[in-house]
Amino acid sequence: MIGNRRISTFNGALLAAYFIPAWTIAAFKIVVSPIHGLYERPNISLALFVSDHLQLSGLATVRVAWLLALGQMTVVAFLAAFLVFITRASARRSGGCEEALGIALLIGSVMSFAGVLMASQAGETSALRLHAAELMMMLGTVIIMLIERPAPPQQAGAAPTELSLQRS
Repeated sequence: MIGNRRISTFNGALLAAYFIPAWTIAAFKIVVSPIHGLYERPNISLALFVSDHLQLSGLATVRVAWLLALGQMTVVAFLAAFLVFITRASARRSGGCEEALGIALLIGSVMSFAGVLMASQAGETSALRLHAAELMMMLGTVIIMLIERPAPPQQAGAAPTELSLQRS
């Protein structure tokens, strides 16, 4: 059972353990109170950028907040689907679970990169550090997924290879 685990799968599970609760809480704060939730620490860079540079009305700011919450919940949904897929050994061995992780990383990386840019424009240092840390975690997983080779398919009744006999 341990032989069919991959580094990217383990790293993706660790990412899901961080992003699912963090982004779900931030998104639900926006759902409960859009303007107040938008000015919380994880979202302050978008709020300051929207209020300073775009000069949107109150209703348009609420719509931007809801779009942010929708994007965060989309990433959370794909990460949750990834966690469900890695519980099945057949999906884990074939690498079929990495599609959901890849989509979550793509959307999340774009959102975090935009957060970094907006935080640097707004001059919000703590938000810049938060978004940069999230972006580096996601990009690290993307690099691992790109470098790691697919697991070779193993046949049920195949004879052991010479390399596996030398390890014994």
